[in-house]
Amino acid sequence: MPIQVTAEEEISVGICSIVEGAAPESHYVAVFEDDGDTGYFYALDPSFDGNPIQDAVHIYNVSNVTDRAKPSVVKIGWSVDSRKAVLLINSYPHAIFDFEAKRAFCRTGFPPPASTGLCACGSHEWSEAALQLFA
Repeated sequence: MPIQVTAEEEISVGICSIVEGAAPESHYVAVFEDDGDTGYFYALDPSFDGNPIQDAVHIYNVSNVTDRAKPSVVKIGWSVDSRKAVLLINSYPHAIFDFEAKRAFCRTGFPPPASTGLCACGSHEWSEAALQLFA
């Protein structure tokens, strides 16, 4: 998967942390946050008037992460066109934002998309085919 990594950080699951990766060639930003209880991945468009958060997808509940005692490496990578972002945790893809097609994919499929924002239609259901966005 050819990506340009713009953020990489070792975290401890359940310890509050934020990893932010800006697109190299556009204004989009992707942010991973562990708030101590859950992990979420956010799609931001700072040029948007009002709330820059365009979408958010659930990554994990801390209580359900079996190997949370081990450090994890979080990476945010971008496609060559800087319009698609992927969240990798320990090199495993957990979520993808496609700003161009206005789609998001995550392994949990949660929450349902909001009525406004990046994915106002469709779902957040995971699709292995989404990895082809980075081919």
